Amino acid sequence: MEGEDGLDAHDTASAITAFTRDATVIDDGNTYEGTEAIKEWLDRSATEFTYTIHLTGAQQTDATRYIATHHLKGNFPGGTIDLRYRFTLRDGLIERLVIEP
Repeated sequence: MEGEDGLDAHDTASAITAFTRDATVIDDGNTYEGTEAIKEWLDRSATEFTYTIHLTGAQQTDATRYIATHHLKGNFPGGTIDLRYRFTLRDGLIERLVIEP
């Protein structure tokens, strides 16, 4: 992965600080609740495949919700995919993240 933030740098200790303690992440049909489960998901996601990620769009849908669209290329099944990252924030932290095509 490439980029400047904690997740892209495979720094899950920094990335997990962006989430609330009771955050929920939904990715690839799986739900991860709480920082420990999300940290395990981040660790696994950072090492399971090698890929590049490119931000292709971003929008704010209301006061606390955002959608970021990314194009990924890598050694995962299919090789390329466009994913929407739907964020809900609370007090400046991610309370809910849903990743889907």
